[in-house]
Amino acid sequence: MSIGWWGLTPTEALESSTDGVVASAVTASSRFGLGSEALRPLQGEGSAHVAALAGMIALAVLGGLLVARNRYEEPPSFANQSDHPGEEFVTDRERIRQLLSENGGRMKQSNIVDSVDWSKAKVSRLLADLEEDDQITKLRLGRENLVCLPGYEPTASKSPEQANDD
Repeated sequence: MSIGWWGLTPTEALESSTDGVVASAVTASSRFGLGSEALRPLQGEGSAHVAALAGMIALAVLGGLLVARNRYEEPPSFANQSDHPGEEFVTDRERIRQLLSENGGRMKQSNIVDSVDWSKAKVSRLLADLEEDDQITKLRLGRENLVCLPGYEPTASKSPEQANDD
């Protein structure tokens, strides 16, 4: 028996549906006069619920394993990661003054940058602040700066009056 738009029986039309959407099956059933008993779910009964439940259980187990790993893993010790073991907290300005005193009271600015893990801009800013507070002296040597603690400036950089006072 051929009814419908394509010359198919209602059962053939329903089975040849390629999109698998229930809404299109409902539309097809109304066109061909089929009752709701002809519509079958595309999946087995409850299989979607079982798959969702299995996924939730898998996520819960994975989450539990991650929590257990983090709880029983030894936390990193931040006290051992300081630049200078055994020292207390040192400000950036103090760090520069210590570095200068460890190197004879004077250093080139580029060597200071190489000695610390700071950018050139940060070192320059800190040195400018220290110079403003008269805690260091910066001398221009060609294209470089010589940074000195007070009293460690080269004698050639002092005026003749200052050189005679020493």
